[in-house]
Amino acid sequence: MTSDLLSLQGRRALVTGASSGIGRAVALALARHGAGVIVHHCGEAARARAVAEEIGGAISVMEADFTDTRATSAFADEVVARHGPIDILISNAAIERRLGWEDITPAHVEAHAAANFTALLTLAGRLVPLMSGRGWGRVVATGSVMACRPRAETAVYASLKAAQLTAVRAIARDVARHGVTMNVVSPGAIETEATAQRYSDAAFRKAVAAKIPAGRHGLPDDLVGAFVFLCSDAAGYITGADIPVDGGWTIGDAPGALPEASA
Repeated sequence: MTSDLLSLQGRRALVTGASSGIGRAVALALARHGAGVIVHHCGEAARARAVAEEIGGAISVMEADFTDTRATSAFADEVVARHGPIDILISNAAIERRLGWEDITPAHVEAHAAANFTALLTLAGRLVPLMSGRGWGRVVATGSVMACRPRAETAVYASLKAAQLTAVRAIARDVARHGVTMNVVSPGAIETEATAQRYSDAAFRKAVAAKIPAGRHGLPDDLVGAFVFLCSDAAGYITGADIPVDGGWTIGDAPGALPEASA
């Protein structure tokens, strides 16, 4: 039996980037706790349908490319037109394209800014006022430990994750009195479909594990508890928080860690 405090029965959740990785795991977990889920994807229709089938029932699958700000705006309008007010927004979709800082181009910055920052503001601007009007809402964004432990090849990605946290906190301060909470969950080194090739290298896995106090890298299922909790009534008095789910990595490297293991 699911605790009443953690029940999401009757809530409608939009999970962006839900076709794989962390988004997929969170979508499945919210559904297990009773939420109706809208599965967003970008160019991964088969994977998104598989997530919907795994959840079962009448699950909506919607596509949008968040690197295109006009497409994001149209998507936000379509969500409301098709589904009405959304109770829970999981802002998870993002891109991470590694590039040496000396090679960064305006196009590189613009794509990351659109997908990793502007999309959150666009969706929040359309969905959060409706939450406020109903007196209840939850926004949880996927952050990254790179916001506080950046690397040169992720300068743009890390900077925008830090900006995302600032934006979440700024808006959270304004809407808390209306029963809407906004928080960030910041993963550490997580193996997903997108990072599977890196983690297939035993030496890489060993180097990463050596840096993390918990002694291992993470998996998407390691994150879902934080997301479910923040979406529930149990977390109604938590807003503007950044919760690292990283095996302790933000505390500092594990004793005896190998130098410069990246994740």
